[in-house]
Order: sequence, then C-alpha cells, then structure tokens
Amino acid sequence: MSEETIQLELNDTGVAVDLPLPAHQRDQVQGVPYRPVEFRDDDLPTALERAASWLRQTQDWLGEPVDVIAVHLDYDDTKGSPYYNLKLLCNDEDLAGVPRVVREHEASRE
Repeated sequence: MSEETIQLELNDTGVAVDLPLPAHQRDQVQGVPYRPVEFRDDDLPTALERAASWLRQTQDWLGEPVDVIAVHLDYDDTKGSPYYNLKLLCNDEDLAGVPRVVREHEASRE
C-alpha cells in the first residue's frame, strides 16, 4: 500500500489561497484552534447576514457544507459604542480546502 501526498495551496495563516474571504473589512478568518471566522458590527442582523453570505460562498467553493463546530456571540452594549462580535468556529481542513482538493485529485485519477 502506497501513500500519496496531496499538495495544498495555503497562505501564511494556513487557509487555502482561494478560500472566499469575508467581504467586510471588520470580518476575518482567525488562527487555530477551530479557525474562528469573525463578523463584527454594531448591528447584529448585519453581522448575521454577512456570516450567512460568507457561508454560502464558501460552501459553493468547497463543494459541500462547511463544518461549523460552534457559533460564539460576544457583545458590548455600552452606550455610544455598541458592537456584536459573531464567530463561526470552523473545521481547519474545510478552510484549507481539503475536501475540494481530495475530490479534484480523485477525479484526475479516473
């Protein structure tokens, strides 16, 4: 039995170079563990809408649902500077594009 190595194209943070990134400047893919993808806004519905949009784009890119391990919401309701910080804790392999690369590799072998 031989082992095959599959090359992944990852950026400096360890996610796939062509992973759809959250569109807003305050949103980001964070480091490990569980790769939090952060959506921050002073309006919760807006942060939720951006998270949903990113999930749809990433699911289309990945070719299967993103494995979201947990959803974390932090907020500050201080008068004058409210914010919501929504984090989706995602599977590292999904954000690196592993399922996509494996499917492409298997298809090329057929």
